Amino acid sequence: MPSGESRPASRRFWEIDTVRGTAVVLMIFFHLMWDLSFFGTYSGSMLAPPWRIFARSIGTSFILLLGLSLTLTHSRLSPRMGGRQLFTKYLLRGAMIFGWGMVITVVTYLVLGRGFVVFGILHLLGLSTILAFPFLRWRWASLAAGMGIIALGSRVNDVMSLSPWLLWLGVRQLGRYMVDYYPLLPWFGVALLGVFCGLTLYPGGSPRFRPPDLSQKAPVRALSFLGRHSLVIYLVHQPIILGILILVGIGTF
Repeated sequence: MPSGESRPASRRFWEIDTVRGTAVVLMIFFHLMWDLSFFGTYSGSMLAPPWRIFARSIGTSFILLLGLSLTLTHSRLSPRMGGRQLFTKYLLRGAMIFGWGMVITVVTYLVLGRGFVVFGILHLLGLSTILAFPFLRWRWASLAAGMGIIALGSRVNDVMSLSPWLLWLGVRQLGRYMVDYYPLLPWFGVALLGVFCGLTLYPGGSPRFRPPDLSQKAPVRALSFLGRHSLVIYLVHQPIILGILILVGIGTF
């Protein structure tokens, strides 16, 4: 998953990368189980409440971390970049992430057909990167807007339509199932809560509270590495998992 940060590894906060790396490991495990279920090796339902809660908790972690990381980049770059130039940077970053989301849409349509991703987590993270920009200086505004959007989303998600054109906003289409669905309402609100956390825990880009330095511990270094490369891992891990399962004779198309 994209981090929102572009700072060199030596200047990153290892604790954030470690949390994101942990989410990456959990994501890979979930998708492995989903693939095993798809091929019939795992007999349990991946739509059962425990699995759905597990998946949503992983997605929530990535979205919160995105919002937090956006504030760190803003704090680092705003002293030396004008507002328009900085917004352009966020716009291009968000468009790139959203573009990868569209690649996922095409690939899942070709591979899955029914259930393909219309507006998944990469679409959300890309759009949130752009829409969060006005909030990156305003801690309490990000909290209020985030809570309001989540509350509004809880109502909008109950609305059903025959049309697919408002799926991105959170209006569900009757009869449509998607393997990955993170509409703007309520999930952009979660990104704004991440902005609030970033401005609270890392005011001005500096940590308010510094945990004991565990950055040189082997498990932490491994998780931090995964966290720093979360977007690349997200894009390649499913083809790798599927390839391995097919090679060992578990999966076939």
